[in-house]
Amino acid sequence: MKKTKKTYIGIGILFLLILLFGFTQTACLSSFGGTPEGSRLERMKTSPMFKDGKFANNPDIPTLTPGASYWEVIKRQFFGSEQRHPPGEIPVVYPKADTFISPPPAGLRAIWFGHATVLLEIDGLRILVDPVFSEKVSPFTSVGPERFFPLPVKLEDLPPIDAVIISHDHYDHLDMNVAKTLTKKGTKYYIPLGVGAHLEKWGVPEKQIFEMNWWDKEKLGDIEIICTPAVHYSGRGLFNRFTTLWSSWSIIGPKHRFFYTGDTGYSPHFAEIGKQLGPFDLTSIKVGAYDWTWEGIHMNAEKAILSHLDVRGKRMLPVHWGTFNLANHDWDEPVKISQKGALQNGIDLLTPRPGELVDIDLPFASTNWWENVKKKE
Repeated sequence: MKKTKKTYIGIGILFLLILLFGFTQTACLSSFGGTPEGSRLERMKTSPMFKDGKFANNPDIPTLTPGASYWEVIKRQFFGSEQRHPPGEIPVVYPKADTFISPPPAGLRAIWFGHATVLLEIDGLRILVDPVFSEKVSPFTSVGPERFFPLPVKLEDLPPIDAVIISHDHYDHLDMNVAKTLTKKGTKYYIPLGVGAHLEKWGVPEKQIFEMNWWDKEKLGDIEIICTPAVHYSGRGLFNRFTTLWSSWSIIGPKHRFFYTGDTGYSPHFAEIGKQLGPFDLTSIKVGAYDWTWEGIHMNAEKAILSHLDVRGKRMLPVHWGTFNLANHDWDEPVKISQKGALQNGIDLLTPRPGELVDIDLPFASTNWWENVKKKE
């Protein structure tokens, strides 16, 4: 309980610092990112989702549920009674040193690092999904929601990464330090429109940035990377919301297909993706960080199950849970609800521990490991 109160106080301080600094793009802290301008901005204006100087959901869906208020959001965040932190130590699997010695196999393997971060090996390429390696998801190093468990692999120990895909520019999905590290190794970034302004500010060369609109496609070797729709919002500050696009991602290889929801509300876009690009061998579905006050742009775990069915997924990897205190529910509620829904709908739900390797072409023995995360006597 003490840790929960500490987090709430930290979030309050964060809001105060945001107000103090103005949280504008002219702020001295580079973690805020850059401002789209010039040819980048002109391209953004050609997007059907860009309206009146900013991006909008299609159809236009409010950030807050009708009847909710920002005061309600703050009140529920600060004064909720949920068990938002794990009461004990989360079991982390640390991959063996030889796991990544050889080039990635021509199959489909995945490692969940926590939250939305997944290391994907698909048909001979390594792709990092929304990689966040910072201890706190915040523009500040000393304030913000803190990671529940150590990273299975340190940033500097990652194997060669061919590409990174980013769903949107929020701090729990786009990590400045990761970008600065991987750019030195030649890693390519596949991102929604406008997000390139952040990467360029952090030193990522233009040749390593592939900025995409919904349904745009890029080839990387034999892999096709497709930017697909989502229902969310963006912005790394109070005054630049909706200035970059958000997305889901579909990765189509010669033998395997992978889909990632990104942060999103539930909408007909899932069925459209399934119709055009499915079925998918593996889906990485956002199941956590929801609340009735923002249901339109953060679907709950029940809707996550529906999204997997809509895109015609075969095996489902639940992500965006169990790593940071970002919503008004118990820390393990999302996976419990997902498991119940998977059983009811005949879905092969994969529940690896953080760092545990999943090979899609082999059976995987999922366990309810979260049930053993208990306070030590």
